[in-house]
Amino acid sequence: MRIDIITVLPGLLQGPMEHSIVRRAREKGLVEIHIHDLRDFSQDKHRRVDDYAFGGEAGMVIRIEPIDRAITYLTGQRNYDEIIYTSPDGMKFNQQEANRLALAENMIILCGHYKGIDQRARDQLVTREYSIGDFVMTGGELAAAAITDAVVRILPGAISDETSALTDSFQDGLLAPPVYTRPAEYKGWRVPEVLLSGHAAKIDEWKHAQSLERTRKLRPDLLDEREP
Repeated sequence: MRIDIITVLPGLLQGPMEHSIVRRAREKGLVEIHIHDLRDFSQDKHRRVDDYAFGGEAGMVIRIEPIDRAITYLTGQRNYDEIIYTSPDGMKFNQQEANRLALAENMIILCGHYKGIDQRARDQLVTREYSIGDFVMTGGELAAAAITDAVVRILPGAISDETSALTDSFQDGLLAPPVYTRPAEYKGWRVPEVLLSGHAAKIDEWKHAQSLERTRKLRPDLLDEREP
């Protein structure tokens, strides 16, 4: 897989791409991640990529020209399955979308910034828009990092125990059950006996019941989505 990220602040993305599972996946050759400075595609002598909004809207808007040049440069070298724009008014990014993107060969993530990007770029160049929550951040760089991390960690071979990713929260539409490790008792706080029983069927039944209970308590909206 290859992921190209276009941003006005490439420094914000360096750290998240150089540690933990993402770093190991890159070292294994499972994913290539390339970060592109949008200012490199500006023809302004000061490398500006933004301008005032038409209609008197407050805030600056990223111009369409450097966006088009950046995307044209990349798509001229290879085909892309998705050209993604990170935006607070995009569709909600979730585990199912991460699973879908993990099947892609190449994708571009365009990070929003300032007041946003010229709508024509969204209409003509972007194939999918994602939001990571109902809030607004300074820019889309951290959202791009979150999307990248969520996708890369489920690539085959990215983590040593691939079954671990399959039991993460949201993979089956439920929150994950609680987890415990040694010691079995600490300050009188005991691990549930069923987890120490070695009875696989009973353990699976307990985990499913706990997932349902936690989801019902913490994220009842997920159960509503599961209803036909």
